[in-house]
Amino acid sequence: MRILGIESSSLVASAAVVENEVTLAEYTVNYKKTHSQTLLPMIDEMMRLLDMEPSAVDAIAVSGGPGSFTGLRIGSATAKGLGLALKKPLIHVPTLDAMAYGLFGASGLICPMMDARRQQVYTGIYRFEERFEIVMEQSALAVADLAERLNALGERVIFLGDGVPVYEKQLAETLTVPYCFAPAHVNRQRAASVAALGAVYFAEGKTETAAEHKPDYLRKSQAEREREEKEREGNLH
Repeated sequence: MRILGIESSSLVASAAVVENEVTLAEYTVNYKKTHSQTLLPMIDEMMRLLDMEPSAVDAIAVSGGPGSFTGLRIGSATAKGLGLALKKPLIHVPTLDAMAYGLFGASGLICPMMDARRQQVYTGIYRFEERFEIVMEQSALAVADLAERLNALGERVIFLGDGVPVYEKQLAETLTVPYCFAPAHVNRQRAASVAALGAVYFAEGKTETAAEHKPDYLRKSQAEREREEKEREGNLH
């Protein structure tokens, strides 16, 4: 089983090929370039280095959100385009699930945090005992509410994601449970995690067609929120 993974939910642009529980290749860039410039050239270069035709993959696993609206749209369009062209199924992998899956085998709770602005994060709570377990499904949450939930669970927590540097001080002030931060090689999104978890879902039959795929934004875009605000204000006058 050969899975192409695509990750574009944040500043990170990442592509990977996982085959039979081995990462054959991964190309990750965490820099200020638009994903529309990077994703397809990264996939093309990776396939060239592997001497592999894109048609040789069995399915395409795509990070399905939440995250940057623009990033998710580009990743979704890339996966859909490849899926349609190659006639391959897509595997929708929730972004935060894939981030947590990258810390396979860690003890305690795993809590990815993506900065959603306005004192909110996209987050979820996970653990590994004998299997990967979702304690709290991914959602948009105020940082104070997340800290309250983690304190109530009373277990050690590992944090990762671009929300960590933004809210590290607030966490230090509110958390009563022991916690630590994941190191550089596993503290951001990676396509290898998307592909690896995608392979699990693929084996379980959790696929969709390219036409069916759409990202999970979890909340409305800023433009949509501003438009609704203006409409509300207009109705009040």
